[in-house]
Amino acid sequence: MSDRFADLHIHTFYSDSTASPAEVVDEAMRAGLACIAIADHDTVAALPDTRTAAAPHGLEVIAGVELSSDFNGKDIHILGYCFDNASGPLALRLKEMQEGRMARMRKMIARLGELGITDISQEDVAGLTHSDSVGRLHLAKLLLERGHVRSLEQAFTRYLAEGACAYFPKLRQTPFEAVKLIRDSGGVAVMAHPVLTQRDDLIPALVKAGLGGLEAYYPNCLMETVNRYLAMAAAHDLVVTGGSDAHGASKTNTFIGKAYVPYHWVEALKRRAGRQP
Repeated sequence: MSDRFADLHIHTFYSDSTASPAEVVDEAMRAGLACIAIADHDTVAALPDTRTAAAPHGLEVIAGVELSSDFNGKDIHILGYCFDNASGPLALRLKEMQEGRMARMRKMIARLGELGITDISQEDVAGLTHSDSVGRLHLAKLLLERGHVRSLEQAFTRYLAEGACAYFPKLRQTPFEAVKLIRDSGGVAVMAHPVLTQRDDLIPALVKAGLGGLEAYYPNCLMETVNRYLAMAAAHDLVVTGGSDAHGASKTNTFIGKAYVPYHWVEALKRRAGRQP
């Protein structure tokens, strides 16, 4: 059994984390990891900087992304690994998703303005990330910072959660479409944090559509939960992945290396990507 480990679900300030690529690499080295994947939301912008920061340390960085999707109104995130990030349908779709995120943010800010919250601009939100992958968490932070709410939770419940007064949906795609995008770009599609998604009933259909993996290891999960997803992965011939879902200071209940997988699962991801049509 390998004594090398990988955290395959890490975010940077190119989406909704506070951590720079260099800070991610430093923390990964302190955690003793051999490999990481940056899985920012709907963007791969952090990949070049992360690989540059990792190279002097011998830390492997594989291509990753976390795609937003929904099915019958339920958010279902699909992770992609080992894809071609320079061209192909995924690269084109990510550009569309970035534009969609910016358009959605303009609508939310305008609605807040109608409600009397006029001290937040698109530029303010964009200043919290290093890409166009703006999201509700960025807006929630500004609502808290400027005294409009008492907590991030209140920002969501009062304004930003689905059904709240300033909520607008993201650019829509189904998890089946997300799986196809990743496969068509040479990558392996993995269902993110099924323990949170709670749509295990969709896994067989997603497998038929080309799902290649399942994120069985996730922070703060009971081993009986992990074992359930390990058994499900084995039953459907899925690669097992796992990671911390670290977001820097934005998410205080986890950190890089809190959840990880043995390196042989990274090798399995690469083999799966290599043999896909």
